[in-house]
Order: sequence, then structure tokens, then C-alpha cells
Amino acid sequence: MGILNAAVWCGSAIFLTIGLPAVFSPELKKLLTAPGVGFAAEAVVARFFLLQYWCGGIALAHLLAEWIYCGRAVRRLHLTLVLGMLLIALAGGLWAQPKMNKLHTVKYYGPTTEAQSQAGQAFARWHAASETANLLVIGGLILYLWRVSLAPEGPRFGGFGKIRG
Repeated sequence: MGILNAAVWCGSAIFLTIGLPAVFSPELKKLLTAPGVGFAAEAVVARFFLLQYWCGGIALAHLLAEWIYCGRAVRRLHLTLVLGMLLIALAGGLWAQPKMNKLHTVKYYGPTTEAQSQAGQAFARWHAASETANLLVIGGLILYLWRVSLAPEGPRFGGFGKIRG
């Protein structure tokens, strides 16, 4: 379960970086217009963040289950890695994404040309920051995927005396 969760989590982050730019193809821009393509991308990103929350929660539950049922110590590095990536996802989805949605709307439908220009510049800065954070998360997710795919330390099956709680 841990490997599957880590693979989905990592794969979705890689898809967002590599696959989502396909939404901005000239064909879709003709069909949906530039603002429409942006709003479509925002819908995909909103679903992406929901998936990130679920995967982060499952990863925390997996670490807890390994500790309770298998008696494996939770390493500080692993816990920090999972919590860090989950916090970045929460910050992205609950703080940065709503701000970028507002900037995107003003960029195309703002009251003045100056407001549209300022919103476009601010949106570009926020987008660059979010892409940088996404690349950091991808690096962390590759490390986490590698960690959960390693054979566990110690015996796989133990007596019932190891079960805590």
C-alpha cells in the first residue's frame, strides 16, 4: 500500500509538471480561448491538490501503522519528509492557488489595462514560485518512493507481542 501511494503521489506531481502544459496547446487555445484554457488548468490543479492531500494523509497513516503494528521506529527524516511535502501541498492548495485564481481572473477581466498588466506580472511570479515548490516536492517524492520500496529492517512477521496499543 505504501509503495502504491508513493507512486501515485509522485506520478501526479510529475504529471502536473510535464503533462499539464499540454492544456496550453494552440489547438485548445483556439477552442477554449486563452482565459478558458487557464480556467481549465485551474480545475486540473484543484483536483491535483485534493489528490496530494489524500496521498499525504495515507503516507502519514502508513508511517503510523508501521510503528504500531510492526514495531518499526518512525525515523525523523521520513516523518519530516512526509510532513514537509504535505505542508507544501496544503499551502499550495489552500493559500497560493486561490490567490492565483484571483490574479488570473483580474489578468483577463480586470477593470483597467493597468490592473490586468499588474495581475499578469504577479501571476507570473506566483506561478514561478509554485513550479519551484513542485520541483522540490517531486525530489522529495522520489526520495520517499525509494524509501518505501526498500525492504524493511528486521523480520517481516513477528509475534503478537510486538503489536502496540
